Amino acid sequence: MKRPGGWGLAGVLIVGILVGWRSLLATFVLAWQNDQYTQILLILPVSAALIYLEWPALQAMTRPSLPAGALLLAVSTILAVAEKWLMISLPSDVRVSIAMFALVLWWIGAFVLCLGVQVARSLIFPLCFLFWLVPFPDTMLNAVVTFLQRESAVGADVLFNLAGVPVAREGVVLTIPGLTVQVAQECSSIRSSLMLLVTTMVLAQLTLRSPWRKALVIALAVPLSVVKNAVRIFTIAMLGTRVDRGFLTGRLHHQGGIVFFLMSLVAVFLLLWILRRTERATLAATA
Repeated sequence: MKRPGGWGLAGVLIVGILVGWRSLLATFVLAWQNDQYTQILLILPVSAALIYLEWPALQAMTRPSLPAGALLLAVSTILAVAEKWLMISLPSDVRVSIAMFALVLWWIGAFVLCLGVQVARSLIFPLCFLFWLVPFPDTMLNAVVTFLQRESAVGADVLFNLAGVPVAREGVVLTIPGLTVQVAQECSSIRSSLMLLVTTMVLAQLTLRSPWRKALVIALAVPLSVVKNAVRIFTIAMLGTRVDRGFLTGRLHHQGGIVFFLMSLVAVFLLLWILRRTERATLAATA
């Protein structure tokens, strides 16, 4: 039963790729050319690796589930047909998002159909993680960027006040003695923020067992992204006004995002370490 299930799964997955290859290709091209979608390139290999790690313990649990799998495949098909024939008036970015959502749903349905509900439930994280392949429509992405701009400006305002630096803020424009800073869309750090969120999700899944602890770490990744960007704005502004004006246009400004990303990643590791210790203590006390 295992071999037919495996071959059947491969066949259904390939059917989905053959039908949705245009949207899949458009998504990967978008991720390759646009920094705001870079995290998409990581999703398939990470999801496949997580499934591979879990697979040895799940082989004996395979029980094909025709009703549930067929339902997911049917919903996916309806979405794909509607996108192609009924939604032609929608913007192209929205259509690609709908088509990719349908493709991911098809893949999940293939797992349920060929391997069963129990296996799919055990693989719920790597399967649902595939929804990160769905690119945000421009409207949604712009809303996220605007949020990061606004909150980063607020965070930097707080840091300047804590440092005793006179600051005036109007929207996303900060004015300190000798410098006016505008937190532009390019300064929102949308790329590193999404990368941090995706990375945190994977690390939480690999290191923690408690669902609420996983949810806590993932939820904290959002404010941590804002803090990271606020620290970056504050640091460059202070260096530019107190040390050397070259910092305002130098490498730290244009290419230093990785430095602050690594700093935020250290904070994530520290939080995971603390939660891991509390989790072990709780399990030990229960035992």
